Amino acid sequence: MNSLYGAVADNIWQKAKNIKLFICDIDGVFSDGRIYLSNAGEELKAFHTKDGYGIKALGASGVDVGVITGRQSNIVQTRMSALNVKHIVQGQEDKLPALKAMAESLNLTAEEIAYIGDDMPDFECLNYVGLSIAVSDAHPAIINTCDYITYTRGGFGAVREVCDLIMQSQNTLANATGASI
Repeated sequence: MNSLYGAVADNIWQKAKNIKLFICDIDGVFSDGRIYLSNAGEELKAFHTKDGYGIKALGASGVDVGVITGRQSNIVQTRMSALNVKHIVQGQEDKLPALKAMAESLNLTAEEIAYIGDDMPDFECLNYVGLSIAVSDAHPAIINTCDYITYTRGGFGAVREVCDLIMQSQNTLANATGASI
């Protein structure tokens, strides 16, 4: 099959059809992984509007969205709340328990969950879910363990790519309309 971004193996397409929850790491996935610090010590991150549109469209299509990050940041809370992300877990270095709790609260099996990550803190989650995804610039150990590798780099539309893939596989992409980002 072909997604909007390129070829997708049939087994990945089938896995994407079953997804009811899409969980994202933040640093290196939603952002480019860089952390900017001002002279006053204020932390800044950059988020891509393409990713924001994809998350809003995916949520509107009926797929729940969550984030799990090892860091704690008001910026993440503000941005994810603006995108209507209902499941936000921060300051969780051991991410798998948070993922399992989220799945249990939504009564979902591992096969109904997609997770996108970029580095070793995501490893256990990626091995647990039904559809594991690495951004194209992820650590090689993560790339080697994932079902799908994005064509797009983390922080530059990789999240949007996965949202589009899930919606395309579920025949809901055509319904994605002008949600504000």
